[in-house]
Amino acid sequence: MTAGAAGAVAAPAVGPVRPRGPGRHALALLAPGIVALLLTYAMPLVWVLRMSLNESGEGGLIRQTVSFATFADVLSSAHWWNVIGQTVELGVLVTVCTLVVSYPLALFLARTTSRWRGLLVALAVTPLLISSVARTFGWMAILGNQGLINKTLTGLGLTLEPLQLANNLTGVVIASTEIYMPFAILAMISGFGRLDPELEHAAASLGAPRRTVFRRVVLPLTLPGVLTAALMVFVLSLSGYVTPRLIGGGRVFVLATEIYDQATTALDWPVAAVLSVLLLALFGVVIAVYLRAQKVLEARFTGPQGARS
Repeated sequence: MTAGAAGAVAAPAVGPVRPRGPGRHALALLAPGIVALLLTYAMPLVWVLRMSLNESGEGGLIRQTVSFATFADVLSSAHWWNVIGQTVELGVLVTVCTLVVSYPLALFLARTTSRWRGLLVALAVTPLLISSVARTFGWMAILGNQGLINKTLTGLGLTLEPLQLANNLTGVVIASTEIYMPFAILAMISGFGRLDPELEHAAASLGAPRRTVFRRVVLPLTLPGVLTAALMVFVLSLSGYVTPRLIGGGRVFVLATEIYDQATTALDWPVAAVLSVLLLALFGVVIAVYLRAQKVLEARFTGPQGARS
């Protein structure tokens, strides 16, 4: 027997190797997150949906049933439609004001090559280290009738009476704009990836004035970041509770404050659940509009073929 034949006889028979797929390991890694989402998000959402199908009774009594009567009562009430309208109005005003104020700062931070850029970005988001409650109380002191602004204006003789900057929608918009500015700045900086200074230099070298460069080059390239910031600020302002409650002084009625009042003061949990479902539906509409606008922007940058892919 030759050495080759002996080696062939001695070699153990090895069957085909079946590589282990990553599915089982990936499922094991995702399991804690899935369980956490079920416990903290899915189950409360199902409970809210179920509560919205109940009916309200006297003295906070909840009649266990499956009915859309509470939805019909809420949707047929002019008061609740006014609350929904004021919620959307507040979201639009805060979003527009925040974008107008934050866009120049975000554009400067995205384009600067200074060695202090990191420090400047940190300073821009430093307000996030302070509680929104504390910042809202600060705005109450600034916007009140005896606040810093009115004291300055009356002291200089510019106004005879204090301006009504608190306990109304104006004060809520002003305070919310400052509170949500760091979120908008971060979202815009992260979305300005398409902005290339070389494109601006090329447009300027071809004779385009600064306004044209901004309108034809800078603004289109930064629109994805602006769109992301608008979505974030709009959603945050729709669900905001502290600022409308404190600055509004009980005169600004939005869905977040009304949900709290219905659940804790009126003890009308079915109505609170219905308002929560409507707020979630409003979020869904906003996200759908955002996705549609994002698709239109992608089609503009990559062409229809790239958008379909």
